[in-house]
Amino acid sequence: MPSEAPSLQVIGLSASYGDVPAVTDVSLEVRRGEIVTMIGANGAGKSTIIKCICGLLKPVAGTVKLFGEDLRGLTPDRLVKKGLSVVPEGRRLFGKMTLKENLELGAYTRNDPAAVRRDMDRVLTDFPELRDRLSTIAGTFSGGQQQMVAVARAMMSNPRVMMLDEPTIGLAPVVVDRISDLLLKIAKSGVDILVVEQNAEVALSMADRGYILEGGRVIAEDDAKSLSESEEVQKAYLGI
Repeated sequence: MPSEAPSLQVIGLSASYGDVPAVTDVSLEVRRGEIVTMIGANGAGKSTIIKCICGLLKPVAGTVKLFGEDLRGLTPDRLVKKGLSVVPEGRRLFGKMTLKENLELGAYTRNDPAAVRRDMDRVLTDFPELRDRLSTIAGTFSGGQQQMVAVARAMMSNPRVMMLDEPTIGLAPVVVDRISDLLLKIAKSGVDILVVEQNAEVALSMADRGYILEGGRVIAEDDAKSLSESEEVQKAYLGI
């Protein structure tokens, strides 16, 4: 069972783009041993929260803590060194570089070559589809394979907390299942996970807890089973 001490904590977060509010007074947390999901339609504020957490957008108000440490003022590369990794929406691979080069870039903040080599081997064991394709140009992979590369690259930083922004969008159902299985395996290895998803059914099937966002605010939070059984959630997000 996860402990109550949060590994990632967002407290009273508000953010805007110019004069347009995007997120208002959002609080959430990821506890040790958890997969937590944020669910909401396009424009609900999910990706804005991810940007604020990883230092790409300065919030108007609120605090983000990683293992109790305030992250204000820290640049994204500093956050990676502290154990936070991100799989961005759209994957954002270096499409003209090889798979191996993309994975090596995931470890760019590390200075322990032997450990990086061990992690490379571990990642390729977890992603056997990629093992024999290290010299393949990343941009030639299928969408599902590219998503696997993006997750593998994030793992190369040796994270303690991983955030994923829409990891299953645009993927075939069989690939969605594969990505879900990989995330469950990663979580069992000791990495706490925050997943942003429009696909509520997939998100709630793998998560321990969930937050539902609407109009930049958290309108519901509960364990994943309770949310998936909620009549309101079923009508709004599960098509039931």
